[in-house]
Amino acid sequence: MTTTTTTADDRSRYLPDPSVATALKTPRLLVREVLAGLVVALALIPEAISFSIIAGVDPKFGLFSSFIMAVTIAFVGGRPAMITAATGAVALVIAPVAREYGIDYFIATVLLAGVLQIVLAVFGAAKLMRFIPRSVMVGFVNALAILIFSAQLPQLIDVPWMVYPLVAVGLVIMIVMPKITKVVPAPLISIIIVTVAVVAFALNVPTVGDQGELPRSLPELFIPGVPLTWETLTIIAPYSLAMALVGLMESLMTAKLVDDVTDTHSNKTREGWGQGVANILSGFFGGMGGCAMIGQTMINVKASGARTRISTFLAGLFLLILVVALGDIVSDIPMAALVAVMIMVSVGTFDWHSIRLATLKRMPKSETAVMVITVAVVVATHNLAIGVVVGVFVASVMFVRRVAHLIDVRRVIQVQGDQKVARYAVEGQLLFASSNDLTTLFEYADDPDRVVIDFTKSHIWDASTVAALDTIETKYEQHGKSVEFVGMNDFTTAFHARLTGGLGGGH
Repeated sequence: MTTTTTTADDRSRYLPDPSVATALKTPRLLVREVLAGLVVALALIPEAISFSIIAGVDPKFGLFSSFIMAVTIAFVGGRPAMITAATGAVALVIAPVAREYGIDYFIATVLLAGVLQIVLAVFGAAKLMRFIPRSVMVGFVNALAILIFSAQLPQLIDVPWMVYPLVAVGLVIMIVMPKITKVVPAPLISIIIVTVAVVAFALNVPTVGDQGELPRSLPELFIPGVPLTWETLTIIAPYSLAMALVGLMESLMTAKLVDDVTDTHSNKTREGWGQGVANILSGFFGGMGGCAMIGQTMINVKASGARTRISTFLAGLFLLILVVALGDIVSDIPMAALVAVMIMVSVGTFDWHSIRLATLKRMPKSETAVMVITVAVVVATHNLAIGVVVGVFVASVMFVRRVAHLIDVRRVIQVQGDQKVARYAVEGQLLFASSNDLTTLFEYADDPDRVVIDFTKSHIWDASTVAALDTIETKYEQHGKSVEFVGMNDFTTAFHARLTGGLGGGH
């Protein structure tokens, strides 16, 4: 009976609120989802084109990938309202394949990456998210905001002066509109007004059409013409594994961020294999692959207020319609309008509380250091996954250092009958970091013939500690003295009994 209740609770915590059915029956929610999808689709176009250029492929590869992945993840993903499409991180990882081996090997790399993501998800890769500290998460979010903003700078440098007032107008609209009405997303109103102004006054400013040629046809089935040999696998496997890991990490981090923003839960394991399925379908239809897009997800969830899979599905559908059927109209949208949207996203994404003076004074220096290092690495490498890995590593090292200094060994000489006894009380968590110095904390030569070491207030976690205890016992034996270990809890007793004397440093 207890098992059934737990399973029901686990399922209910992943139920979306509102559900797709609820949104479809509620005009207000449905309008919000539809308009949010339209805003995201408009923002996806220049991003997908620029990521295609980074990967060294035609813009259609990024655009088709964004359409297929957004539509697919709307059905198979584990995080409602999250946007998946072509991304810069993935483009950077697999760019060398297109450059050195051609488009067929490029698509084969995407397909294998999708398969690897499904395998990793099935084997529990999503569970590793619990090991990412809050300081790394804050650094990830802040670095993301900086990257989103810095990505807009090329559109603000060496451009006609009219771009600047247009961006300013777009920002003002997005700040003011939510105070008037939230029925229509402020970013959509901003894009429409700025675009109408540019067209009406025939202003000569950079547009979406200047970023690259938009495709005029639907995506077609693409089977990569590569030999199914070991040599092919050795070429694409390293890039596929890197793409799978980067894509999974960025997607799961984004899902966790949306969980925090919406105060809801999401199924990370389902999201993991869903990303793999989306990449496989993307590859079979000539897409460059990708992962969750944090910037567009924040537009969808935070700026537009979307909460269901409807917005994700429509973002992909609208993208295809805008590019293939309405390409001429979309080409006239000024980049200034989209730049303004992304600037607002970066401002809203940044965790301003984390850099307030009061917060910095309260926060342990090690936590702040981890956050700053995560930001610095991400900004330097332009790779969110590398920054997170480095941040987790630094946080782990700092944690181990703290634990290493939390060991306390106290010595008391007692008289029992006519015999002196040295009694040591060990307090703290014993693992490789702390147990390395444990052997130096005993008075081997000066202690009486009988020694008692009390572990009532400590716990043994690894083989390094057992080896240290064996060494202590050996040292006392060399001095002709006996040592007794007492006070171990059940786990420590069993662990010590299983390993003692078999680690090379004992008796």
